[in-house]
Amino acid sequence: MSKHAFVFPGQGSQFIGMGKSLYDNNSSAKELFEKANDILGFRISDIMFGGTDEQLKQTNVTQPAIFIHSVIAYKSLENPIPAMVAGHSLGEFSALVANGTISFEDGLKLVSIRANAMQKACENTPGSMAAVLALADDKVVEICAAIQAETGEVVVPANFNCPGQLVISGSVEGITIACERLKAAGAKRALVLPVGGAFHSPLMNSAKKELADAIEATTFNTPLCPVYQNVVAKAVTNPIEIKNNLVEQLTGAVRWTQSVEAMITDDATTFTEVGPGKVLQGLIQKINKIAIVEGVS
Repeated sequence: MSKHAFVFPGQGSQFIGMGKSLYDNNSSAKELFEKANDILGFRISDIMFGGTDEQLKQTNVTQPAIFIHSVIAYKSLENPIPAMVAGHSLGEFSALVANGTISFEDGLKLVSIRANAMQKACENTPGSMAAVLALADDKVVEICAAIQAETGEVVVPANFNCPGQLVISGSVEGITIACERLKAAGAKRALVLPVGGAFHSPLMNSAKKELADAIEATTFNTPLCPVYQNVVAKAVTNPIEIKNNLVEQLTGAVRWTQSVEAMITDDATTFTEVGPGKVLQGLIQKINKIAIVEGVS
């Protein structure tokens, strides 16, 4: 039986002007944007609609902005009926609002705490990330492990995005060594990314307690449909498991390829990406060429 999956993007999909047409044309959407401004204590909608790229690129702005846009776009749909949901990294919080696990207000508070904690971790522990293209996932995993064992530098797979595209994360030195070795092993490219730190690696450990405490204090309901979580890449419906996986995601890998494959195994045939950009649509098409993909923003 074919099923409809709704998926939500993560950091990197933001753009100036995101969500403006929703704000201008939908009174319920406008109300939610204003509620978000109140919760955050600053007018994030002004930055989203007409700020500078530099302002929007700050982690403590980017993450709430993408979450706000995604959730409001989802709530503006006419009677969406997801059989399953998933989100890429930050997008997992949007997915959890869509399937009723958490409220919009609680989701936004958690995303803001997460973003600020990650920002602090980046400032305290410099790190880097790099995109590795056209090398088998197993080979990348093996080379990262070898570098860690030999040098003691942190370097781990962070985002399994699609076949032939894996992002690694770790110390600046670890990523430099890895890029050289991965290219020598046959990677088409190993490209250092313009990010502020080593997301989804042990270098984010200092952000974990703050997020874990906030998640523990938040009400998580039994979801209306399963969420396919990044760190386990399978359907989860137990609120306690969802909480634990959300905390682990901060230092664990985003297993996006595996999550999409699991959704397809569980009969997903149509994927709707809700939020800014088309990143996930592109990745899903590379993971499975016959899946139907569409976008709502």
